[in-house]
Amino acid sequence: MNGGSFGQRGSYGSLPCYGKLSNIARKQSSKMPPVSSRDKERVLLVVCRCLGRRRVAMLLLVALALLVFIWGSLTVSKETTSPTVRPMDSIHFDNSDIISHPSVACRSRANSILDHPCHKFALPPPPPSGGRRFGPRPCPVCYISAEQARASIPCSSSASPVLRNLTYVVDENPIKIESHGGSEFGGYPSLKQRNEYFDIQESMTVHCGFVKGNRPGRQTGFDIDEADLMKLEEFHEVIVASAIFGNYDIIQQPKNVREAARKNVPFYMFIDEETETYLKNSSALDSNMRIGLWRIIVVHNIPYTDARRNGKVPKLLLHRLLPNVRYSIWIDGKLQLVVDPYQVLERFLWQQNASFAISRHYHRFDVFEEAEANKAAGKCDNSSIDYQIEFYKKEGLSPYSKAKLPITSDVPEGCVIIREHIPITNLFTCLWFNEVDRFTARDQLSFSTVRDKIIAKVDWSINMFLDCERRNFVIQVHVYVLSFYYQGR
Repeated sequence: MNGGSFGQRGSYGSLPCYGKLSNIARKQSSKMPPVSSRDKERVLLVVCRCLGRRRVAMLLLVALALLVFIWGSLTVSKETTSPTVRPMDSIHFDNSDIISHPSVACRSRANSILDHPCHKFALPPPPPSGGRRFGPRPCPVCYISAEQARASIPCSSSASPVLRNLTYVVDENPIKIESHGGSEFGGYPSLKQRNEYFDIQESMTVHCGFVKGNRPGRQTGFDIDEADLMKLEEFHEVIVASAIFGNYDIIQQPKNVREAARKNVPFYMFIDEETETYLKNSSALDSNMRIGLWRIIVVHNIPYTDARRNGKVPKLLLHRLLPNVRYSIWIDGKLQLVVDPYQVLERFLWQQNASFAISRHYHRFDVFEEAEANKAAGKCDNSSIDYQIEFYKKEGLSPYSKAKLPITSDVPEGCVIIREHIPITNLFTCLWFNEVDRFTARDQLSFSTVRDKIIAKVDWSINMFLDCERRNFVIQVHVYVLSFYYQGR
């Protein structure tokens, strides 16, 4: 007999069946002796007949689900002290016992990231598909406090695989010996030299801009006043740098910078004479060549007619302009830093045991797609882009695919670079600059070629984090809004 045929079906099961069980229970008197095992079996048989096999199985499933629910409730109650993850937020941990005491000057690289308070942090799921489509947005990032981040500076430098000593070509009279690309500022390295530079050795001498002088900034092109050069030669654990050439952007003040960073982290803004003239006329520049946190460094004798190409010099050759710096954060002039620099470094370098970090493009992963997007947007002469891509194809460049994992993208969003100044990262940015100098100024096109050629020779990697994470600590304020603000002052 099918147990499902008992009684009328109600919202809580088979009600007549529960009624029969109640009658059986009432027949037992308190004066009756204890129920025998045979009576128990009889009751169990009635239950099974009443409910049927399917309903017994259903009851067991319900009971199991109830146990899982209770266990989950207990687990949640234990974790109520964890921070709530909300979209667009930054998660900050302030327990000073978790990482190290603020009085500690640095930390050992042997510390396990498994003990890190952000180890279990996970991004919330993406919004459901459909409906209104939004553009790229920031996402939550887990930071420890600025004080703890500063205390997390590694005591020792990261390992530089194979390469130990890196020096740079000096040539007071560089001669162009090949028909395509290069500049006097870059020294016109030949294709033979270019290829040799990717064969990583313990000691290397490479072209890296500034070839006409023995010190960057002194009669090399991209010249800097002596007083500023002396400041740039000072030792600093951490610096933040940016640049504006051709008066293209408006300087934006960093926010949420704690007192320790204000005292110990210089903020350098490289500008050309055209931008200097504008700043003086707008009364934004004070007598100490400062605008808020930014110390303004004026560059004379700029090497290129293209303002964006001039901006690649401090962006990629920062280690040459600041030879005594351990860590740097580069942000494009259009961006505003809104998180303390120590927290940024801790999150994207020190926590990851990385020496170089850059965000991937929010949409494109493939160099060929990036090239077509650049042509469509008129970013550069189409024939120059085609020449560069064809050159890389002959060297073996292929479309990005999952076969390249754990490499997650071939296209960076290059407006932010976070790096440790060690020989291998210095070599990477030198060779990246040489590609920008030889081919187009679109550094996204040459990034993966230089990266892949280096990691094919040595055990080194780049932390390519999500673009939405980058948008958490730097934001872009539209120029027309800032222009309106300055005009109204």
